[in-house]
Amino acid sequence: MADLIGQMTEETTSRIERIAESARDGGLDDAITLIVDAIESGGVLQAFGTGHSQAFAMEIAGRAGGLIPTARVALSDLVVLGGQDPAVLADASTLEREPTVVDALWELTAAAPGDLFLIASNSGVNGSIVGFALKAKENGHRVIAVTSLEHTARVTPKHPSGKRLSEIADVVIDNLAPYGDATLTLPGDVAVGAVSSMTAAFIAQLLTVGAAGRLAASGTTPPVYLSANIPGGDEHNHRLEDRYGDRLRRHA
Repeated sequence: MADLIGQMTEETTSRIERIAESARDGGLDDAITLIVDAIESGGVLQAFGTGHSQAFAMEIAGRAGGLIPTARVALSDLVVLGGQDPAVLADASTLEREPTVVDALWELTAAAPGDLFLIASNSGVNGSIVGFALKAKENGHRVIAVTSLEHTARVTPKHPSGKRLSEIADVVIDNLAPYGDATLTLPGDVAVGAVSSMTAAFIAQLLTVGAAGRLAASGTTPPVYLSANIPGGDEHNHRLEDRYGDRLRRHA
């Protein structure tokens, strides 16, 4: 077991270090520029992911130390906001591959002209993800994608357009996950040790830190959440959230 822990630690930290090195070399600068431009123009960062990539959207939207002008888009919005039968969520893996949900999901998003979309998908080929990215572009929005370039290149797109998320986005960030996501192989050819959620979460935090740092350097106080579990946190957060009315979404 100790050896497996060491291997998993190495697989994870080596990728995080590569992402950090890329960021130090300016690899995230284009994405950070889009984020800062959106915030300065009054836009909201709309974060979307399905399956385990929902973790990326949750890192972007609505957490302590995160940017306030953010919204989380989720397939569950179809039920929570759209009033659809909860049964549609019974098979989430099928639903995320279904491009026909995009129109209803887009209407619920109620995007304003200056909003920026951050879309995460390890495979980058599922119908809802690709369709939603296309919808954002059709409506004049910029899109940042976080995906595994190794994985997406080796799988067939599931959207009728034949496109991958990486082929639609204005800026593409590689989460460095391997094909299949798992990093370790056990006896019997059993693959374990997925890393995409961890690397995507790190990327989300680097984007947040980078954008907040750039805003601060320009003399603007970054609109950032305090933890609701410290004195004055709720008051601080509600005061800044009020600037955006009902445009911020934190649904389960």
